[in-house]
Amino acid sequence: MEILLMSLLIFVLSIFVGFELISKVPPTLHTPLMSGANAISGITLIGALICAGVKNTEWSTILGFVAIVFATVNVFGGFLVTDRMLKMFKK
Repeated sequence: MEILLMSLLIFVLSIFVGFELISKVPPTLHTPLMSGANAISGITLIGALICAGVKNTEWSTILGFVAIVFATVNVFGGFLVTDRMLKMFKK
């Protein structure tokens, strides 16, 4: 129970820190930051593939598959948004 509480505390604190950091970024830096976030999501996708492939339990396979789906949506959606933002700078 203590581990769950600590994990929840770290999650909530990371939400606040992330919001504060992103809200202070000037608009001209959003596109490069989004590209970096897409790369991080790609790493998450690799981790999800490893998680789903281990097959320790049925739950790990199911959660790994769900993580694969969410990470894939995040990667492709991020690249689409980045591409759209970059098109705004072209004449």
